[in-house]
Amino acid sequence: MAFGNQLIEVHLWLREQLDALREDVDAYLEGGVRPRELRAHCLTFCSALERHHNGEDGGAFVVLGERYPELRPVLEELRRDHRLVEESLQRLEQVLEAMDPVTVRSELDGLAALMETHFVYEEKRIVQALNELDVPGWDAATPEFLAAGDG
Repeated sequence: MAFGNQLIEVHLWLREQLDALREDVDAYLEGGVRPRELRAHCLTFCSALERHHNGEDGGAFVVLGERYPELRPVLEELRRDHRLVEESLQRLEQVLEAMDPVTVRSELDGLAALMETHFVYEEKRIVQALNELDVPGWDAATPEFLAAGDG
């Protein structure tokens, strides 16, 4: 069921969510109204990104590693990226406490750069393998790594 293509769609959704956060902060920095729901939006985004990466680490990457042993070094590198993203998300949550938009924007920029590099590499290296997979359980219920939004 073209799981790799679905992965790209989730990445696009995550990029859009991060772009919306950055736009809110930019608008405030340019003299606009302080984004009232910035913290909630950030935490929702962080939760979705964490769920996506945990779903990859505990599900998709396990299946890919079993079916495509040659991808194991790539998968381990992607897992390392996930730890870096997790650290960035933790820093973002910490700076949200102070609600200093300049610092929040800086953390969002760093996170965006890290995510973009990670997503591009991941898409180049594993999308084809994911598209070749037939995992009946994934057809019946959307796996965590392919969930977008609140679900």
